[in-house]
Parts: sequence; C-alpha cells; structure tokens
Amino acid sequence: MSARFDYTSMGFITFDALCRPVTQIPPGGDTYFVEDFTLAVSGAAGSAVIVAAKHGLKSRAVGGVGHDDMGDWVLMKLASFGIDTTMMARCDGFATSSSIVTTRPDGARPALHKRGATDGFYISDDQIDDLLDTRILHVGGVGLMNRMDQGRTEEIMAEARRRGVITTLDVFASTPDDLPKVARLLPHTDYFLPSEEEARALSGLTENRDLAQFLIDRGAGCVILTLGADGAYCRRSDGLEFATPAFAVDVKCTCGCGDCFNGGFATGLIKGMSLEESVQLAQASSAQNATGLGSQAGVRDFAGTLDFIRTTALRAPKDGLVTGAR
Repeated sequence: MSARFDYTSMGFITFDALCRPVTQIPPGGDTYFVEDFTLAVSGAAGSAVIVAAKHGLKSRAVGGVGHDDMGDWVLMKLASFGIDTTMMARCDGFATSSSIVTTRPDGARPALHKRGATDGFYISDDQIDDLLDTRILHVGGVGLMNRMDQGRTEEIMAEARRRGVITTLDVFASTPDDLPKVARLLPHTDYFLPSEEEARALSGLTENRDLAQFLIDRGAGCVILTLGADGAYCRRSDGLEFATPAFAVDVKCTCGCGDCFNGGFATGLIKGMSLEESVQLAQASSAQNATGLGSQAGVRDFAGTLDFIRTTALRAPKDGLVTGAR
C-alpha cells in the first residue's frame, strides 16, 4: 500500500536518565560515584520508533509529553533522528513520563518511574486518517495509556486492519489484570510481541508453545516471544513455529531491548524479509542495544545491523526450543 509513513509507533514514550554500574542506592544522604551517565528517549513506542528511523524507515512517533523540560528534550531528540512528531501531544495537567534507571553490573535495570503524559494523550476522530497513513501501526505500552486503553486503541487497531495496515502490539510489564485490555486488541493484531515473562503473567501458563497458542486463540495472527539471553520463539496462527538463539554479546544495559526488537522486526517487514529473517533482524537490534547505555544506544544504521548479523556469534540454543521453521 502507498502511505506517507513506513512505521507509526504509538504509546509509551518516556524520558530516561540512566547510570551504571549501580549495586545499591546510597544510604541516608551519601553519594556513590558511577562510571556512565546518559539521557535517552525510551519506552515501548519510543525505543521502537528510533530503531526504525535509524534503519531508514519513514517513521512517526505518536504519544504525549508534558509542558516541561523533559518533554522539550524528548521532542528534540525524536526530531534529531528524523522522526515526525506532529502527533506528539502536549498534555495539560501531566508531566512527561520519566524514569531513573539504575543499571546493574549484569545489565539488569531496576527503574524508578513517574507515570505521566502517556496516560493523558488521546487520538480524536479527526486524527485517525492522518494516524493511519502508514504501512505499519505499532502500539506499545498497553496498560500505561489510561485514556486510550478505555477502548480508543481497540477502535483504531480495528480500523487499521480494515484499511490494510499491518498492526504490531507490545505491552508494558503485564499482570493478570491486564489480560482484558490486551485480549480486546488481539483480534486486530497481526503480530503480538511480548516478553516471555509478560506472556506468562497474562496467561498463567509456562511453556512457550502454550503461551503463544493461548494468545493466538484470542485472535493474534502471530505471537513472537522475546526470551532474553535465550533468543526468541515465534508461532503463527497457521501452525508455523520456530525459535532462534540470541546473539553472544557483552551486555552493558538491557533497558529497551524488547522495544528495540520491535523496531528491528518492523524494519524486516518493510524491507520484504521473511518472517524468520525479520525476527533475526529484531534480535540483532535488541542485542546491539544491550551493548550500550540507554535504549537504542548500540544501534547505528541498517547496514551496521546487517554487518552485526554476519559477524556476531550466536549463543548455544536452549534445550527444548524449536529451531528452524516447521
């Protein structure tokens, strides 16, 4: 289809301040010194759209920021990557969604988060034609979009599917209470991309094949589970399934790895890659992200990601994972 944008990423977009290594918070009024400190735009929609833009996709960010310095910085940073921000709303009465990320020596990233304008933005009827002038609509951060989660996201995704727009979906640290919100969206979702932990929380199940089928039975066309150091598992509604191992990298920070996976996956779809190649590109985007501090820090451009795939070894596959499409 002909569209103004390749990739539109809507939802959770946050201002992050990150430092490492952090093993504990200083007691009282003490100060600990860290080696690295940076700022980044992150979030299930924010990291994804930056990776897509770095890969050369015509990209748009859709969400909310506050009337504050963090919001100014988020808009500036998105624009610096060539991302369209005309549908980024300034939400009255809300601060910009923001996090302090305390990255551990092993790459884990406990965070302190201030909910903000992601809860406050809303897409009105007269914005829908503009919003859906895209080849892919990604929704990232279900459970954090308070106004949109009340039914508007479902209406938009249904209309996107009706118009032939590819839909991808991600959630934020799901709990069992989030299942009704997610289940309403699955019949309108071509690709659902949760982490293994999020899928387990939603379903109450443990085995990857069962997790994916649970979500497919509720309407998803294809489920791709991110498994961290164990790679990824994909199952499609027609029964196709495969698992792929992760790339072997020295991990600096895992903040945004799943979100960068989403942007890499969209790149594969836009570039006409097969499903398995698109998942591999997604994993390479995620792995590169883990080598830097701050979401998308390790991702340079599409050529660099392809070179990373050619030159980086894979981890040994986990026992029990299905490898190769079948």
